[in-house]
Amino acid sequence: MTTEALLAYAHILSILMMATFLASETALCRSEWMNAKVVERLVRVDLLYGISAMAVLATGLARTWWGVKGATWYWAQPLLHAKVTLFVVIGVMSIVPTLRFLAWRRALRADGSLPSPEQVRATRRIVMIEAHLVAVIPLLAAFLARGVGTR
Repeated sequence: MTTEALLAYAHILSILMMATFLASETALCRSEWMNAKVVERLVRVDLLYGISAMAVLATGLARTWWGVKGATWYWAQPLLHAKVTLFVVIGVMSIVPTLRFLAWRRALRADGSLPSPEQVRATRRIVMIEAHLVAVIPLLAAFLARGVGTR
């Protein structure tokens, strides 16, 4: 039982970290706030977002392997597959902002230029979509934990 509690704690903590860094990206990615320090900070925050997302994945997999219900039960559940699929979709979507943040930093360091308001707005839109999709995953998790739609 201690292992299950520690696995749940690690998973929840990594989810909170991921949500924090995604919210930070959302807050920072505004054309009216854009300056050299924000561009540098966005790259760092995005790196932390990526690291925390990998922690979410690792701790989630650990829960399926070493948790009380076991991998056989978890991987037979359609809701788990829906959660993982949504997580992967969000991960693929996050590649675009990451590449843009890195390009903005390269341009900033090369010639001091900042992204245009249109670039910032388009990138923020993607980050906002990611944030809204992330909010669906705990709903699926709550249903899974309570046996809704389980096999």
